Amino acid sequence: MIPLLDLKAQYDSIKDEINEAVLGVLDSGIYINGPNVKALEEEVARYCGTNFAVGVANGTDALVLSLDVYGIGAGDEVITTSYSFFATAEAISRVGATPVFVDIDEDTYNIDVSQIESKITERTKAILPVHLYGQLVLMDKIMDIAKRNNLIVIEDACQAIGGSYKGKRAGAWGHAACFSFFPTKNLGGYGDGGMITTDDEDFAEWVKILRVHGSRRKYFNEVIGYNSRLDEMQAAILRVKLKHLNTWNEKRREIAEQYNNKLKSLDIKLPVETPGAKHIYHLYIVRHSARSDMVAQLKEQGIACGVYYPVSLHMQDAYKGVYDDGHLPVVEQVSNETFAIPLYPEMTDKQIMDVVNQLINLIKNIR
Repeated sequence: MIPLLDLKAQYDSIKDEINEAVLGVLDSGIYINGPNVKALEEEVARYCGTNFAVGVANGTDALVLSLDVYGIGAGDEVITTSYSFFATAEAISRVGATPVFVDIDEDTYNIDVSQIESKITERTKAILPVHLYGQLVLMDKIMDIAKRNNLIVIEDACQAIGGSYKGKRAGAWGHAACFSFFPTKNLGGYGDGGMITTDDEDFAEWVKILRVHGSRRKYFNEVIGYNSRLDEMQAAILRVKLKHLNTWNEKRREIAEQYNNKLKSLDIKLPVETPGAKHIYHLYIVRHSARSDMVAQLKEQGIACGVYYPVSLHMQDAYKGVYDDGHLPVVEQVSNETFAIPLYPEMTDKQIMDVVNQLINLIKNIR
């Protein structure tokens, strides 16, 4: 079986570094808000090109905290995409605001920027673009729209650390940006973890306060906050892995290029890289109208696949009766046709060719 992602292979490649970092934390006796958390925050800020980064418990909390600190809540609207992991919309609803969904670009699957301004009302407070599958949204246009309409921009960059657009990395475009260190991400821990980047010092300070129960000093609580801390163990692990991230992302791009070259003549839609963007292929997504049959047959041949995303956000049961079917036609069609094939830095040439050959045989014979 060729897995969608092989985390064990990645661990084996850096085992000595990881083990040393973990043992160092255990020996220190400092497990919460220790030196590794502070160092990782500085390193991620430097990597993304921002002045500040604040570690939190996970990517979902990063979104919720960012919205909360910017005062977005009941009665407010936040414009976003309907084609993403549920946390994108969930975070907006969790703070009491309303997600306003926009259709997607058919090539990149990112939010269709040309449709955003038509969704802006007097209640709109923010835009929350998602850099899906490792490719950035057209952020220069997003920021222009936000500036003209006095809106906050919070990047959902959970799948895109290391990706860039026009030379600027994910996390450095918006007023704030949110990252996930879930194990399957390009930079993943061995548990949950998240990070928020920003150039806004006051915003960063308030995130730090809210992540520890609304407190600057222990037992002195200024506001109602959260318990959302990045633990020291995960920070130590992520510091090791951050050193390898560029190499891993480049390897992902190399494998994607091999797929592109070998599959381009087939009747299947392949990823499209935006001019000026550096796609880091968190997932390699293909699209075909016979997705269900293809996924089933590939799995029978030992090729793992992942369906991303089978139900668009506005059609989830959690929003039943709130949004109408059919008002986002591209999203609704794409959700029935896209799936991921294996792509991870440790893939061998043989594994790559096995995936390619199985896809070629399948598409030639599919009806």
